[in-house]
This record gives sequence, C-alpha cells and structure tokens, in this order.
Amino acid sequence: MLDKKGKWNSMFNFCISPILEKHLSIQRQLADLEKLADLNEGEFTLAVSQNRSSHFRYLHSSSVKPCPLCPEEKFKACYGHKLHRHLQNLHWKISVEFEGYRMCICHLPCRIAKPNFVADQTFSKMGAHYHCIICSATITRRTDMIGHINRHVNKGETESRFITAPAPKSSCEVLKEADTDVQVLPNYFTPQKTDSYFNPKMKLNRQLIFCALAVLAEERKPIECLDAFGATGIMGLQWAKHLRSSVKVTINDCNENSVTMIQENCHLNKMKVKVNTKKEDNYEGIGDGEENADTIEVTKMDANVIMHLRSFDFIHLDPFGTSVNYLDSAFRNVRNLGIVSLTSTDISSLYAKAQHVALRHYGCNIVRTEYYKELAARTVIAAVARSAARCNKGIEVLLAVALEHFVLVVVRVLRGPSPADDSVKKIRYLIHCQWCEERIFQKEGNMVEENPYQQLPCDCHGSMPGRTAVVLGPLWSGALFNTGFLRRMLFEAVQYGLDEVQPLLKTVVCEAECTTSKNFSIHSPSDENKQEECGVYIKTPDMLAESDVVPGKRKNNEMMRNATKRQKTDNSAEHPAFYYNIHRHSIKGMNMPKLNKFLNYLSEAGYRVSRTHFDPMGVRTNAPLAQFKTVLMKHSTPTYAGGQTEGPLHLTEDVQVGDQLSVSSTLEWAGCHLPDQVARGSV
Repeated sequence: MLDKKGKWNSMFNFCISPILEKHLSIQRQLADLEKLADLNEGEFTLAVSQNRSSHFRYLHSSSVKPCPLCPEEKFKACYGHKLHRHLQNLHWKISVEFEGYRMCICHLPCRIAKPNFVADQTFSKMGAHYHCIICSATITRRTDMIGHINRHVNKGETESRFITAPAPKSSCEVLKEADTDVQVLPNYFTPQKTDSYFNPKMKLNRQLIFCALAVLAEERKPIECLDAFGATGIMGLQWAKHLRSSVKVTINDCNENSVTMIQENCHLNKMKVKVNTKKEDNYEGIGDGEENADTIEVTKMDANVIMHLRSFDFIHLDPFGTSVNYLDSAFRNVRNLGIVSLTSTDISSLYAKAQHVALRHYGCNIVRTEYYKELAARTVIAAVARSAARCNKGIEVLLAVALEHFVLVVVRVLRGPSPADDSVKKIRYLIHCQWCEERIFQKEGNMVEENPYQQLPCDCHGSMPGRTAVVLGPLWSGALFNTGFLRRMLFEAVQYGLDEVQPLLKTVVCEAECTTSKNFSIHSPSDENKQEECGVYIKTPDMLAESDVVPGKRKNNEMMRNATKRQKTDNSAEHPAFYYNIHRHSIKGMNMPKLNKFLNYLSEAGYRVSRTHFDPMGVRTNAPLAQFKTVLMKHSTPTYAGGQTEGPLHLTEDVQVGDQLSVSSTLEWAGCHLPDQVARGSV
C-alpha cells in the first residue's frame, strides 16, 4: 500500500534495510524455494513476519498454495503442480548463480518502479528485480546483475553480509612460471575486468626480456631495473629471483589493488618488500631467519612520474596498448649505455587493421602488406628514435620481434647529440609498389625527385596505368638486430634453462647474420675473440666505475666514439631489409620447391638468404624481386600429369586466353623468356 506521499509503508522496510539473513529469493535448490510454500500455518506466518508483506495470508486449503516471490495480485494461489511449473519456468530458470546460490527474480514490492501520473493520480508499479547476495543492491535486469556480481568478484568482495554460513574461500588462484609463484584474481587474462592482469601467452615475451636483462647484468653490476607496469609483479619477481644480487628491482603500478597483489606475491616468493610511495617510505620484511634476503622495491606512482624522478639502467614498458605516451619519460633519465625495452600490444593499429590509429599514435602511414609484421616493428622503432633524439640520445637496436600478440623492441641508449643525429638519419620513407609488392627506402637528401618511381627496381609504373606505388612511413631503415647481443641472449637462455625461447633466438640469430640454420653455431660469450667477431662490447668494472659514476669525462667520450665506430662498422654488413613470402609469389599451376631447398638455390645464385621469424614462409634476401621470382620459377615443377620435371612452363590446350595473359604477365615479372605464341595470346 502507498501512503499520502506515494511511498511504501514501513511494513516493507525489511527489503530495503540490510538484514542478517539472506533474502527469500536467494536459495540453493529449487526444492528449497518450493518449501516456502509448503510450510505449515505457524511457520508460514513467521516467515511472512520476517521476509514478506502483510498482504500474504495463509490458505487453509492444503491443495492451494501461493507463490512466495510474487504478490497475490500478480499470481494467485494455485495447485501444487501449477506452482511448481511457475517457480521453475519463471523464477528459477532466469536466476543468477554465485557460489552455489541462486538469486531468483523477485516480484515482491521490494523495489519501487517509476510512478505513472494519470489524471492527477499516482500509480506505482512493482517491478521485477534481483537481490544481490553480496550487498543490499536490487538490480532489475539479469545482465546487469551478472555484471554487478562480476565487479564484486574482481574487487575481491566475495563475502556476503546476508549469508551466516562461513565465508567462501579466497578466489585467488596461484600460477607458477619459471619457478615463480604469483596470485591472480579471476578474469586475470582480461585487463578490462581485473586490476591484476596476467597473460600466460606472453611467457615468451617475458623470457626474451629476462635474457636481455641477464646480458646487461654481465656488463655492469649491480644494475637498477624498473618494471613500470607491474600488474601481478611476475616479471620483476623473475628478475630478482634468478639474477639475485646482480639487479636492484623496482616494480611500479599506479593501481592500489595491483600494488597490494605485488606485495603479496613478493611474500609468497619469500622476498623482502620495500614499499615506496610519493608520501611515505616504509619496509615490510618476511622476518628474520629466512634464507632469501633479496629486497624488491614496490612503488605506487604513475609510470611517467617515477621515470622522471629516478634514473635506471634497464627500463621495461608494457602498458595495455601503445607505449608512445611513456617514451619521453623513459629516455629522460635512463643511464648511458642502458637498455630500454617496450612491448606494444596495439596490434590492430600496428598490423594496419586500423590505419588511422597508427597515424594518430605513431605519426606513420602504413598499409597491409606481405611484410606487415616487420613494418610494425620499424614503425615502433621510428617512434622510439624520435623520442630518444628529443632527449639528445641515440639508439642502437638490439632486438625487434613481432609475433601474434605483441611487438617487442629492445634498444641500447647512446648519450650525446651525435648518436642522436645518426639515429634520426635512419628514419626514412618507404616506396611500396602495389602491383608486385617490391619496396625500397627513399634515398637520403632533401631534394625532390622528379620521378620517384625510378627508385623502384620494378617497371610496373611504365607497364601499368595510373599510380602504382604508395609512400609509407616514416620508418626505421637501420638494422633490427645486434648479432653479438643475440648470441649472448641465447647463451643466457641455455644457462637458465629457458627452453621455449631458444628456438626463436636461434632463428633470430640466423636472420641477423642472414645465414641458414646449417651454418649456425653457438659461441660462448666468455671468449673475447669471439665477442669481437660478433661485435659485442663488454666493459670492465674499472671502465664502468669511471664512465657511469663520472659522466662527461674523457673516458666516457672515448667509449661513445668506440660505440659509434662499432655501429658504423656494423652498418656495412646490415641484414637485408624486409622479406618475401614464397607463397605470395608462387606461380599458378606450378609446384614450389621446399623452403629449405629454395634457400640453398638462392644461396648458390650468390645472394644472402635466411629465414625470418616474422613469417614462417618468409625469405629474407638481398636479391631483387625479379631475381627471386626467376629462381623460384626455375626450380618449380608443373602440377599436371606428364609434365616436365624442370624447365619453363608449357601451356596446355585447355587453358583459356585470360589465364594465358595472367600467366604471361607473371612470367614477365619473373624475367623468363616467353614463346611468341604465348606472348600473342594464342595457343
């Protein structure tokens, strides 16, 4: 009933104010819901006084029963079989389940719907709703109720104030990776639904970063490293647990729940924790007598703030999406010859699925090509080089990996305006032919080319109408790998037993040297001669003490000149830019040779060749596309029966003229000699 002010009387206040017992609509089984209608007269009256309004009255007829979740005006009392169907099909079928309980839909006057004004009279409609088992909220829609419960679970609020039974066990799950245990919340693999994001598919990425840090730890000890986006703290814990005294680990996150989770994970792995925020510095230890006395510093700051306030030797950036917003801060205080690694997960923009986003974030114009993954890596490196140059620093690319879920770039920082200028000069535009997919970087200089198509090795512009090429970029045109650094990363992966990352590193080393896997061999970094051959630069402790502690001195300048000379020497033997997909350039009606055999054929022709991690069927070579197709055509065999095993393609009589023209144009691009009758379009 309504009073004069249009509000419900106090007899229904039990549904609005918090109570100690659960609501009638929250039950474990359907039978428990049916028992509410099967109570005797005394028990039913007691239940009504506690959980129902006074308009329910007990029916003395044992065969007619009312619905415990519907008012009498909505559902009249009926026989047991009809009531069973009503409870099952209406209340139980569309309920929301949580921790063994069902939150059934309730039609009682617990929630007042919006009033309707008709002829100066107010009518309030009783709307259907759900009662939250955790809090006192009433939700009208089922999808909203599911989202409401999920938000409670993500925040760790799983203890209900309505259930007098013991609270359910903690919903945190413990995962183990590389001998490191971490607690994660439900939905840990969905960053939008949890505060502590953990992606098991990024294990390969974490192992690559660990190997890079291990190589740097061999050059200088100890080093200060920062995990700017800690989440669960799995990466920083692996650094501290395996490298121990060689590193001083700082794990940062701006989310308070993530910082709490990181501290718990540190205690779980028997690590001491130093909590550092903007306003306070305090320590939390694991107690005396523990064997592991390593200390991890946990900070709660914005990533840009902590990188502006402090200097580090190693910085890793792994935000959700693009990392361009943090590059300026990362290069502001990073130490000389330090390393900055960044993981970009905005795959839709980098892989040319959202080209407008790539233009907005990276200032780069890209299209979908056969080498789109390497294009993404060069786009990220170009943004890194520009950010470093604004801080008067240059970069030396140590590793660039683009896989299905991420793009990883690892660069070494070279302080000074000269290295910065050299890095900026390597940012160029790319000319890409849309017909044959040939590509080449524009020449250096500011003079406008009269005919930019002349720079392309192909002649598609002369034989095809209209504009046949597009300009992409600006992109990084320098090397993507440092062979010596990669070999040392592989050595560290073998030393620490990281089996999953070793095949990838072997492929990348072969790609950096532009050789096949047959010529691959592992050298120990302890051999100085082999280090010099690989271009590895390791500083002695004396050099570290003089260069890092007293920057700007003569010793530091000599080291910078040596690093620049080494970089210029490596440029002469750079691996070829980009790669070709063997399936993309295959001839219709011809069987291609095996990929490894095709690599040998190109190598016998006098070209540098290797496989690439960007594409399992990609071939990185310095051969022009026309010569690439010529070798591919030469060693391909016809698919039809009775054909020759080797030699040029011979067309049969059932080939149509249109197919002949397409095949002839393809063969012309491959540089093959065509018979006159094929060129004229006749059999």
